[in-house]
Amino acid sequence: MLPDNLSAFKYGTATVVLAIAFFVAHQRSYINNELDVKVLNSLRRAESKVSPGPAKVAVGFGACIDVFVDALPLFEKLGIKPPTKSSHHEVITNFDNLAEGFAYFFRHGAAAERYFSNLTLFDDIVKMARTLEGVRSDRGGNAPVMAHRLAMEGADVMLAAPTNDEFMKMLWPGIKSTVTESKDPDIHLIMEYKTGDKWGQYTSERANRFIIHSDQSNPTLSSLEPLIEPMKSFNPKLLVVGGLQMMDNFPFQSGQREERLNALRNLLKNPPPGTNPLVHFELASFVEEDLVSDLINYVAPYVDSFGMNEQELPNLESALRYGNITILSEAYPRVASVLDQMRTAYKILRRKFQRVSRIHVHTLAFQAIMTRKGSQWKNTMSAAAHASLTANRHVCGTKVVNISKSKLLMDDSFTKTLHDGSTRVYLEPERPVSCWEEVYNLVPGKYDTVQICIAPNFVCTEVYQTVGGGDNISSAGLAMQI
Repeated sequence: MLPDNLSAFKYGTATVVLAIAFFVAHQRSYINNELDVKVLNSLRRAESKVSPGPAKVAVGFGACIDVFVDALPLFEKLGIKPPTKSSHHEVITNFDNLAEGFAYFFRHGAAAERYFSNLTLFDDIVKMARTLEGVRSDRGGNAPVMAHRLAMEGADVMLAAPTNDEFMKMLWPGIKSTVTESKDPDIHLIMEYKTGDKWGQYTSERANRFIIHSDQSNPTLSSLEPLIEPMKSFNPKLLVVGGLQMMDNFPFQSGQREERLNALRNLLKNPPPGTNPLVHFELASFVEEDLVSDLINYVAPYVDSFGMNEQELPNLESALRYGNITILSEAYPRVASVLDQMRTAYKILRRKFQRVSRIHVHTLAFQAIMTRKGSQWKNTMSAAAHASLTANRHVCGTKVVNISKSKLLMDDSFTKTLHDGSTRVYLEPERPVSCWEEVYNLVPGKYDTVQICIAPNFVCTEVYQTVGGGDNISSAGLAMQI
């Protein structure tokens, strides 16, 4: 047994050590919190430097009603068990496909969207989802979500998407619709999950969603022609194209998809007389290589701006370089990796089509916007800051960014490229948006100067919803730049 005085000494020492450890941890937490407050205030100042004006924007083409449900309770209710193996499926036809496809993306925390070919079974799943606690419905589809955000930002918006009067009541007042129908829009089932959720042997790396749909009208771009005549008098400064992922693996008749994409190409290549809008293309989860190839041939040559996330950027770069696509990419890519992929995509697009002047990549940890110097895009720094804060506000479902419910994931420094000799950029709390210029030699004697801005994200730790995040983020950035 230890002498009483030695025992007391050891007990006292342990207490002191614990007290010091608590003090250091508390100080580190205080310092980190103080740093976060500085970064947040600086981002707010950066976004407030610009007040988006009432620019005219036309937005198309997909609309739907989103039904949100927690994925795992829905699977339990449907009797869907975790599969022994996860597997990628381009089309979902039954419960086994659904389980394997969901697990494939769930374990990587990656967003995905798939066509459900069995319309009757899809309707049964939706009916079951509507009986669960916490289920809710909202406006959906790239076009309405982007139109809603752009209108919130002060833009004068014309929406080209299948809607009805009830659907339009869900949108920001003042949005003009070129298509109104009596029937309800298509349904998309948004099966959401949180970071760390467990399903059998699978654990999600980050919060995200798996979407299934059985759309019948959106894949045919039915609202394209009704947009043409109103565009003449509306004369938009920007035309936003989205929802083309609805074409992915849809059972078109022979030649039908090519015919619809050709109609879109004609609109982009030869806009209505008296109009000459900038064109923004919002990418999504594409898995059919033939469709991606068609999009590069029919759409990409006539696009000024591209918007995408960390999964879609490698898809675009791979399609441009090799003619194939990637199904899964890093959930938390490094800044340098994203920048290298952006550079490659930009240079190929510029050399091949001579039109692109803007690329916006939104990841979980940061925003990256590249704009060509001398183009019509402006306010890149403020746009990156605004996109960053919009990401948090949307995912948390609040108007105010709450530090206690957010965290910075981006490192306090990053390299500009993965290649040797890269310079390192450090996060400055008073100037958290890092911007610089680069010069590219595209062809002998032809140079492009681009501005690149990187803004850190305050990642929401109490997720309200992830779906629509990219559409809101891209729209917020665009509103600052037109």
